[in-house]
This record gives sequence, structure tokens and C-alpha cells, in this order.
Amino acid sequence: MILHSHDLSHDPKGHDLTHHEVEHLLEHWIEHNESHSVSFKERAAQVARVSELAAQDINRAAELMDECTEMLKKALKDL
Repeated sequence: MILHSHDLSHDPKGHDLTHHEVEHLLEHWIEHNESHSVSFKERAAQVARVSELAAQDINRAAELMDECTEMLKKALKDL
């Protein structure tokens, strides 16, 4: 089951990115990461009924996703 799709139509070796395109890309990644983090946290609660240790790992993954998101927000601010 596919829960979301990644836009694979952009060629990373294509043209040089404009400021606006970089801004849009960072905003997309930020939103995408935030969505994943929320999903991880919600699912961790369900997984905990099966394995507390696995749930802890998923929660840690959410924390790391949040750290990545903060770096992307910094990149956006640094544009």
C-alpha cells in the first residue's frame, strides 16, 4: 500500500536551481518530514502493544526526523 508518493519527475542532474525552486524544495521537504514524524509517533503508540523496544526505536526515528527538519528550516532561513 502506498501512503504517499514522492515527486520523481524532477531530474537532479537537470538545470541549475533558482532561488525560488530551492525555497520550494526545502518547504516541500520540511512538510514531508513533519508528516512522517507525526506518522511515526502515532504508529509507535500502536507498535508498543506488540513491542515496546520497537516503539522506542520508532520514536527515536521521529526525533531524528525532527532534527533533520530543523536543519532544513535552517537551510531555508540561510537562503
